[in-house]
Amino acid sequence: MTITTNLKQLYETDGNLWLEETIELLKQKQFNKLDLEHLIEELISLGKRDLAKAKSLLRQIIIHVLLLQYWQVEYERNHRHWIGEIKTFRYDLNNHLTTNLINKLQDDLENIYQSAVDFVKTKTDLTIFLEKCPYTLVQLLDENYLP
Repeated sequence: MTITTNLKQLYETDGNLWLEETIELLKQKQFNKLDLEHLIEELISLGKRDLAKAKSLLRQIIIHVLLLQYWQVEYERNHRHWIGEIKTFRYDLNNHLTTNLINKLQDDLENIYQSAVDFVKTKTDLTIFLEKCPYTLVQLLDENYLP
């Protein structure tokens, strides 16, 4: 594969080819030819995407745990569905997690909980939720934990 000499221009016209050529340069340890500006931008974006995905999956776990624990009117009809959703979201999140993401989720657990509570309040008209998150991150990630 021939490495394109103007990676900055390639980034603007063909992002996938830019990525392939950047990977090739990294493999060949030709660091002086890298488009560092866009490489840094892409790495920052990747980190943000991973964190957003992890937060979204954790929010979904909390939403379904809250529905399971509090929405008694719909429990009989929906509890198996909610348990299935919890299992699916946990599986996806646990397969996505790194130590760094776990630390960031722990730091933001209260905000994620509040977001989940807001959703569940809107969906159910329930107002009985605790002000602070009653679940630990370990519980929320534990494949066997249910309230």
